[in-house]
Amino acid sequence: MGMGGGKGAPGRTTMSEINVTPMVDVMLVLMIIFMVTAPLIQQGVKVNLPATKAAAVEASDKKLVISIDVKKHVFIGEVEVALGELEEKLKTNAKAQADKELYLHADKELPYGIVVEVMAAAQRAGITNVGMITDPMGAGRASKDKKEKPKP
Repeated sequence: MGMGGGKGAPGRTTMSEINVTPMVDVMLVLMIIFMVTAPLIQQGVKVNLPATKAAAVEASDKKLVISIDVKKHVFIGEVEVALGELEEKLKTNAKAQADKELYLHADKELPYGIVVEVMAAAQRAGITNVGMITDPMGAGRASKDKKEKPKP
């Protein structure tokens, strides 16, 4: 009859490879979930940023951000810190000491002196690069104006 080599039904062979299609499907679903939820996780202190015409800078990894709100409260990330303790906190912050850089996120209504005090504290703590976060092209203001206009 037939020259079947092996057990089982004639014409059938055993599959010795792993089917990766279901795993790829699961990974794609997980990637979509993370892409949707990641922007929701990055929330910070509400600050009214000054508008500029500069292009947005793409951050390659998470940097240390110091925020100053309109009430002159200083935050490292989302943790409030007294202005007098800022230098010491930055000296003991491993991320700040490793990178030697941070971003300053200050409300535009603040007096210039407060911003300079924070920058001086960062410099005394050994931070050599201080970037300023702004609102590119007034994007925040445009969305705020749309919300405030009543519909006719």
